[in-house]
Amino acid sequence: GFSMSIYDVTSRSIYLRWPKISGASSYRVTATAVNTVGHSLLAHFSDVTFKGTLTSLIPNTLYAIQAEAIDKNGIILAETQIMQSTAPDIPVIDQAYSKLSNSITVEWRAVPGATSYLLTAQDGDSFIETVVTNSPGTVTGLKPATLYRITIRSINSGGKSQPSPFRKAKTVLAAPVLSVSSPSCDSIAVRWKAVYMAAGFSVSLMRSDGLGRMLKENTTNTSLIFTNLDPGTLYTIKAYAWNINGIPGDDFTYNQRTSPNAPADVQVAFNSGALRAIVSWMPTEGALTYSVTASSGLLKLKCNTSSASCVVPSLQCGSEYYVSVTAYNDAGSSKPTDAVSLKTIPCAPVNISIEEDEPGHLLVSWSSVNFGGYYVVFVKSDDGLEAHCNTSHTQCHFQSDCGFTYFISVFAYNKAGQSPLGDVFNYTTAPCCPSDLRAVVVSSDTVQVTWAPVRGVDMYQTRAVDWSGVALCNGTATACTLSALQCNTQYNVTVYSFSEARGSNTSCASKYVATAPCSPEIKNISKEALSVVSVHWQSNNEEATYIVTARGEAGLWHCRSSGNSCTLINLPCGSAFSVSAIARSPAGQSLPSHSVPLETAPCCPNDLIVTQVTQSVTNISWSVGMGAQTYVTTLESPKGQAKCHTLQNYCLLGCITCSTNYTVSLKAISETGLTSSCTYQGYSSSACCPSGVKLYRLGNNGIRVYWRASEETRDYHTDLHGSKGNFTCTPSSGLSHCDIMEIPCGDVYTVVVSPVTDKGPKLTFCPKKIYS
Repeated sequence: GFSMSIYDVTSRSIYLRWPKISGASSYRVTATAVNTVGHSLLAHFSDVTFKGTLTSLIPNTLYAIQAEAIDKNGIILAETQIMQSTAPDIPVIDQAYSKLSNSITVEWRAVPGATSYLLTAQDGDSFIETVVTNSPGTVTGLKPATLYRITIRSINSGGKSQPSPFRKAKTVLAAPVLSVSSPSCDSIAVRWKAVYMAAGFSVSLMRSDGLGRMLKENTTNTSLIFTNLDPGTLYTIKAYAWNINGIPGDDFTYNQRTSPNAPADVQVAFNSGALRAIVSWMPTEGALTYSVTASSGLLKLKCNTSSASCVVPSLQCGSEYYVSVTAYNDAGSSKPTDAVSLKTIPCAPVNISIEEDEPGHLLVSWSSVNFGGYYVVFVKSDDGLEAHCNTSHTQCHFQSDCGFTYFISVFAYNKAGQSPLGDVFNYTTAPCCPSDLRAVVVSSDTVQVTWAPVRGVDMYQTRAVDWSGVALCNGTATACTLSALQCNTQYNVTVYSFSEARGSNTSCASKYVATAPCSPEIKNISKEALSVVSVHWQSNNEEATYIVTARGEAGLWHCRSSGNSCTLINLPCGSAFSVSAIARSPAGQSLPSHSVPLETAPCCPNDLIVTQVTQSVTNISWSVGMGAQTYVTTLESPKGQAKCHTLQNYCLLGCITCSTNYTVSLKAISETGLTSSCTYQGYSSSACCPSGVKLYRLGNNGIRVYWRASEETRDYHTDLHGSKGNFTCTPSSGLSHCDIMEIPCGDVYTVVVSPVTDKGPKLTFCPKKIYS
């Protein structure tokens, strides 16, 4: 664990250190030159010393160094060995001088074995070191006009030599730091701050391309101005300061270009479509960039470029701009060129109003705009047709049609071109009035209105006006049925057209339509005769003709009148009718009135047959009478009356007096009690049968029949009926007996005596007698 280390080396000394070894009372160090025979050095150190210095060594020599730890008995406890070379010999400075304000240059003779050198410049307590490889060497980073102590050490792998004897050297003055500008295109101004220890300054100027002559000025001031220079030209400026001894310091070189001349031949072209100006000019010497300024009042627009043209965008319409160009380089700017006036296109007209000053004419008006020379109005209808108007005024007239939508745009023009497109307005004219208006009266309270469709209509409104109010009908169809109207009333009917954009066309023509008459009201029906009926109603229309209709199973019967009654004739008997009336006028036909029932009296039977059943009983039969439910038959004579009321079409009448003339009548009665009195040809009852008939025998084959006559003038005949034959006897007039002879015997006979009638069969109902 015993080792040795080197902590410093000089040209003739080596500085060592080692650790303490337990039990060691001293340390012995031997240094032997490796390449030099017989040159060695021995040194002893006590046990409390752990550092040692070997001196009086040879510079730039490699030594083998051995260290031994020895106890008090002289026994070596531990040993170690290292190799170490001494530093080169100490250099000697030949001269030290300053060429720049921040450095000093040192010259010396080379030292054998040195691989490099350490230069040190000391100013009071501060110093700056620099390692160089050979002479001369320069120390930099120094302060201007400052006195320094300069030393040098040689260096090899072993270490550094001791410092050489010092030399004093002073740095030269610092260079003035220039601030250069070109206040105009033909001048350059140079300024600088005062330089420490400076007595004066020298400033020179010439073109950087070598053309022309050099200008030089010496001054004790801190500024200069060079004039009459070339515009836009690069100049090189060099300046330095000198001290009181006239020794110049560092120089400062600066390249400065004079500012350019203003560009020439400025041209301005206006692009109306993009609202921008294209500005061009002749390039100027030395200009790197150009700036174009377009001013309009407080508004300034700029455009920068390195070429000879520039586009100024975003110009405002209706404005006058003053355009100037300024050239720039790193020195500054030229004077702006004389301003060129630029008037832009006019702005799009505003406050556009559109109105129909009268139907069929559109008036378009607007506000005037700055720099507007004239205006063009374009009007395009929705069917594709377009019209336009050129004017220097602020309004235009156009023809228009109903039901169209017009798209309107207004442009202003001047020499710069057309204004931008402003708002496109649309104007929809009022919808057309319906054409071919037709009104048909459907009934007394309903009118059907139809018309032909027209342009621009979203909805139609049909309006019927009378003295009492208005009836409305809205819809999109081209037909409307107006109902719930007043009968017998004249209406003013108008069809209005509506559109969402324009509302209603209120100029549509109207048409007068009269509704049909009101339904008449039948007041009463009176029967004038058997088949004649008068119908009465309340008349409410002087122009109307009233038609009365009786409708039944038997057919239709009509009568008409312009008054308030008419007569139905020849109505059949025994029929039921429904009677109604209508009113008919040029406006139409009313609805029928309420029906009134009418029943005619039943018909009299066509055939009536009277048959005498017995001397006092008569059978009457008749055909059916239309409409009759019951019948009353009556036989009437001065001697009395016989009557029969029956549901049948026949009747037996008793209590009839023989040989009597009767009046035959019949009443046909309907279900509702209507009665028809029917009179027929008179009826004579049969002659009276004789009374007191007696039979007397006249021998075996004869018989006398005796009777008592009912009338003195009546003739009789006798009928004798038996199984063996029938026999008849008619006596002479006036006699009341009759003899029948030669009748077979042994038979039973029926004997009847009956009066002789003028016509008709013999009576069969006279009393019969049996004779055997």
